[in-house]
Amino acid sequence: MPILTPLGRTFLSFLQITGRLVIFTGRALSHCVRPPFYPRLIARQMIEIGYYSLPVVGLTAIFTGMVLALQSYTGFARFSAESAIPNVVVVSITRELGPVLAGLMVAGRIGAAIAAEIGTMRVTEQIDALKTLATNPFKYLIAPRLIAGMTMLPILVLIADIIGVFGGYLVSIYSLGFNPSSYINNTMDFLHAQDVISGLVKAAVFGMLVTLMGCYHGYHSRGGAQGVGRATTNAVVSASILILCANYIVTGLFFDR
Repeated sequence: MPILTPLGRTFLSFLQITGRLVIFTGRALSHCVRPPFYPRLIARQMIEIGYYSLPVVGLTAIFTGMVLALQSYTGFARFSAESAIPNVVVVSITRELGPVLAGLMVAGRIGAAIAAEIGTMRVTEQIDALKTLATNPFKYLIAPRLIAGMTMLPILVLIADIIGVFGGYLVSIYSLGFNPSSYINNTMDFLHAQDVISGLVKAAVFGMLVTLMGCYHGYHSRGGAQGVGRATTNAVVSASILILCANYIVTGLFFDR
């Protein structure tokens, strides 16, 4: 039937893209664990992904913690449960908001940069030149970025957790009138190792997704400057969507009862 033709074409196109992405992911991850490695390239990507992303992640975390404390106080004051604010802030930041917001910020910054860089190399035939020089593009371009993303994003999230909790502490002490020692004691008593570990595992997964989407869309970009622009947009959008989907899956694995 003519009405089913577009649906079938769309479905087959989806299967083709999914299969190509799965194959690309398998090849990329296999090169992350097989020598030879390029330590200098990995270190450079660690600095680019981790160190240079710290300001935007830190600002996002501290204001998120401050807003979370204010919003929690507004809601809990109706039930005379203001003492639960430290608990809500530390659990929300470490379990959910820290990893997700850091992942989205890094996706907007790093995912776009990786897609633009590799996409430019693709359309200017620099990747083909690497092949002629007997250099594997997956080993030279993609593996260092994946390793750096999976390594540095958990560190960023750990720092974001500290900064975010500190932001909630500042608002609670200086705006809401909490006792500093009581706030810190409530925070430490309610925080469990599983809360932090789950956030760091999420961060490693998000780091892989962000760098993978940037590399994938950049590597398969076509059509000159316009194709590079599309690859950059697609990298950010697909990484953001996959972060939200993976967040639900990992949360279910850790806290499903």
